[in-house]
Amino acid sequence: MLRDLELIRARIAALQAEELGLLARADAIAAEQTARVPSSAGREREMPLREMAADVATVLRRSDRVIQDRLHDATVLVTGFAATVAALRVGAIDTAHVRIIQDAGVRITDPDARARFEQAALVVCERETPGRAKPIIAMIAQNLHPVPLAERHAEAVAGRRVWVRDLEDGMAELAAVLPAALAYAIHDRLTQHAREVIAAQRAAAPEKPTDSDGATAETGDDTGSASTAPAHPAVERPADDDPGVTDTRTTDQVRADVLTDLLLTGHASTPVSSSSIPAGQAITAHVQIVIPAATLTGEGTAPAELIGYGPIDPDTARRLAATTDLWERVFTSPTTGAVQHVDTYRPNRAQRRHLDARDEHCRFPGCRRPVYYCDHDHTLDHARGGPTALCNLANLCIRHHTLKHASAWTVIQKPHGILEWTSPTGRTHLDIPRRVLEFTALAAAEDPPPF
Repeated sequence: MLRDLELIRARIAALQAEELGLLARADAIAAEQTARVPSSAGREREMPLREMAADVATVLRRSDRVIQDRLHDATVLVTGFAATVAALRVGAIDTAHVRIIQDAGVRITDPDARARFEQAALVVCERETPGRAKPIIAMIAQNLHPVPLAERHAEAVAGRRVWVRDLEDGMAELAAVLPAALAYAIHDRLTQHAREVIAAQRAAAPEKPTDSDGATAETGDDTGSASTAPAHPAVERPADDDPGVTDTRTTDQVRADVLTDLLLTGHASTPVSSSSIPAGQAITAHVQIVIPAATLTGEGTAPAELIGYGPIDPDTARRLAATTDLWERVFTSPTTGAVQHVDTYRPNRAQRRHLDARDEHCRFPGCRRPVYYCDHDHTLDHARGGPTALCNLANLCIRHHTLKHASAWTVIQKPHGILEWTSPTGRTHLDIPRRVLEFTALAAAEDPPPF
């Protein structure tokens, strides 16, 4: 069955690659027709492409505007990312990987730099899910981009804005474009407030008074906040798992209410137990940033990385580092890129710091659950003699930790923290620490094959 699924997916990918070729050909035909129209003709020069898009749209039952964009994208891929299309044609990647490579690489205009980027990106995409591959590829693109990130970021910051979009049923969407570090910090703080609200509701539930009918009396203020890790969209349970809790809002709903309170009143009124410190003041955003040492000291211009998002400019990284309470230095191998050592001035469990820096997320293939919500699992069970050593530890989320122990899935750990998983059907899947994989991909890009 699994082999049949593989073959079907490969055939689908091959057909999608063929479709890209046909769409690019349609775009080329329209371009040839446009070239015959005098440049002074103005609007008439738009007609060949619009006619072609309308013709294709009626066949595919899509909007002609959508098809016009797809014709352009197909041309960009076929002419500018030939190796990516070839990988799609043989089923080595899928269309989600293709979009990630195109989005990250389209601004690299230098042909040699783009070829190196594409080669490195394919190394990652052929091993990882699109969700895991996206931040790695973003960093690869930044490392190979000829224009420094600081320059591009300064230009992008000028485009920051806030807008409202009307929705149905009396609702509207409030959106903002901000520097990534600020956006993730805002989301994280909101989630922390929300969790404090939910925790306070649970703590207060048994002591709530009842009215004359026996119903639970409402207490008035219910706002607070907290945030999930950056690359971790929430599908969260309601706050009323405890039958004594009357607040039935989900964490997402509380987070939205906290945002409203903060923006309209300047504070989030949270009923937090007996703490003498206001909840808002006690909460700080949790943001993990990896900064090269030379960038931190100002001697280098290499980008830093906001974990879960991708590259951020050096100035922002240095500014955030200057205000943090805790630094962790991560030393990586110059030959493999593997995390070798982590230290900090604040006492902590060195092994856990090392594992969290190395793994970043759950180490089951394809899972991106952040290390904040993972267990430090013994690859070889401790009860069976497995040592509590870095070579025998890895982060696993509760779901996959349980799967490892309660199913026929097995795992062994190889050098540099590489995990080799074996499925119940005997298939093996390597899960490579992100920085080892990124290092390998960049090394592969040093000598790209001719395209």
